[in-house]
Amino acid sequence: MTWQSPISPGISWYEASMPARPSYPAMAGSRKADVAVIGGGYTGLQAAYNLSKNGVDVTLIDACRFGDGASGRNGGQFGTGQRAWAEDLEEAIGHERAQLLFDMAESAKRYVLDFAREHAIDIEFVPGQLSVSHKDSLEKEYLGHVEVMAERFGYPHLSFMGREETASRLGSSHYRFGIRDTGTGHIHPMKLLVGLAEQAALAGANLYEETKALKIDKRGGAVLIETERGTITADRALIACNAYIGNLDPVTASHVMPIRSFIGATTVLTEHPGVLPGGESVDDSRFVVRYFRKSKDGRLLFGGREAYTADNPRDISSHIRRQIREIYPALADIEIPHAWGGAVGITMPRQPFCREVMPGVVTIGGYSGHGVMLSNYCGKLYADLALGRDTQLDLIKDLKIPAFPGGTRFRSALLFLALSWYALRDRL
Repeated sequence: MTWQSPISPGISWYEASMPARPSYPAMAGSRKADVAVIGGGYTGLQAAYNLSKNGVDVTLIDACRFGDGASGRNGGQFGTGQRAWAEDLEEAIGHERAQLLFDMAESAKRYVLDFAREHAIDIEFVPGQLSVSHKDSLEKEYLGHVEVMAERFGYPHLSFMGREETASRLGSSHYRFGIRDTGTGHIHPMKLLVGLAEQAALAGANLYEETKALKIDKRGGAVLIETERGTITADRALIACNAYIGNLDPVTASHVMPIRSFIGATTVLTEHPGVLPGGESVDDSRFVVRYFRKSKDGRLLFGGREAYTADNPRDISSHIRRQIREIYPALADIEIPHAWGGAVGITMPRQPFCREVMPGVVTIGGYSGHGVMLSNYCGKLYADLALGRDTQLDLIKDLKIPAFPGGTRFRSALLFLALSWYALRDRL
């Protein structure tokens, strides 16, 4: 029987395409550790792996199963750089810091690929990404981005695609033009997550599923984490819950907001070889971004519907099908046997959030759609911090991330209004 998390609707194709996920026990009784980690996604597991292999006693807990959050259910796309384009960061924080953040993201890309290669984890990496525009008015901006990335940020892997090339590479004439990025690609996220958890366990980390953190406190110089199954006493702690923070930490909750994103997986496109013939992943210019790619076995994995409330839609596939039909009319009746969703953590400026929320307790999250690379790397950087090494994590800590307005009572409602407005603009 396939287990389904109460926090994530639908069994993902990622899970269905794999042998049974390894399970880890729930914590039984109170424990002591050097470092406690809350959250069994990429960030938490990378921190646990890198600390444990250096002799640190780590206890990691997750409220559900590893991979039930965004790490095991996302679109699988790397992207390049931070969520915001490098020139936009340059305008806000200056070239030097923008370059450092871009270089950090490139290091994150290499880190994930090197980690998978070192541990023989078949993450099904496929190179290439197409960023396409649904508006003619963005052409100058796209052309300028290619030039800026090559000349000012030392990234020569972008090329501008006119309408004809865009249509040829997509197998669709729906978009006006785009940018091809040969320096990035896409992966099977659940395979990475499962392999990462196995490596963390082999390194000596104490990993526990279905163990929910209820409260974090500081007492007598120690960090106390109360759970349903006992208390963890540690010298320091990492909160790696991202969009699933709930009420555990008010600082994180005020800066990292969950939005729900949904994906459908079609049957194998045997009769439609013209769809993404080069195998690249795709993201578009809409605020409510549509992102899609083909799996290694030839299915279309299409994400595009977002919800700004905690409710899950009753029928994910019908909404996804309408969006697929707009881009690929020939797939109007394609079967969608798997449709699923999950929460993505965003911040106001779409930049990651890292802060020490109490002495010895650090929170990291808010990757805003670029979490496949950044969350893995930030987990490694947290381990560097805890080990007393030089770390690029300060680049994230120094970002000025404002809290979402409205306080606890009105924050979600205001976010719903704001994002709905931007979604409406996508149609204009």
